[in-house]
Amino acid sequence: MSRNYKFYDKEGLYFVSFATVYWIDVFIRELYFEKMVESLAYCRREKGMEIYCWCIMPSHVHLIFRAKENNPGEVLKSLKTFTSKELQKLIEENQQESRKEWMLWLMERAGLKNSNVKKRQFWQQNNQPIELWSAEVIDQKVDYIHNNPIISGFVSEPHHWKYSSAADYSGFKGLLDIDFV
Repeated sequence: MSRNYKFYDKEGLYFVSFATVYWIDVFIRELYFEKMVESLAYCRREKGMEIYCWCIMPSHVHLIFRAKENNPGEVLKSLKTFTSKELQKLIEENQQESRKEWMLWLMERAGLKNSNVKKRQFWQQNNQPIELWSAEVIDQKVDYIHNNPIISGFVSEPHHWKYSSAADYSGFKGLLDIDFV
């Protein structure tokens, strides 16, 4: 693994992105979005994850965060492990999920290619953490995260995307309590 994919300053503020295997558009149903938001809130409340900026897109998640206990890799791993299991369970149990067999098959296929996975793999393993060391870089990443739904054609204004911290930065109350940059 290259140096670019590790958390070197454990006290640092980081931008991370992580995607579903094969970039599967899992987050198109309210149920799955809710579980991800609930999991982020739990990590913020119970695991010491300071969340400064976030956005859930159909196939990936963006975060700017810091770990209060100087363990960003462990906190992120905990989030990804928990959500992997919970989201797969929701997909399996969702009677209205028309893509169920296809998504689970792709996750099984990804899991077979990874010796660290017992059954199915939900998230790609790489997080690509980027340490944010200046106000200019922080602002660039916040803009990138909040404009992602616009670039993807989902909304015309950042704060219109429900599953993001853009509302909080626009004077509204978002779905998740955040720590402001």
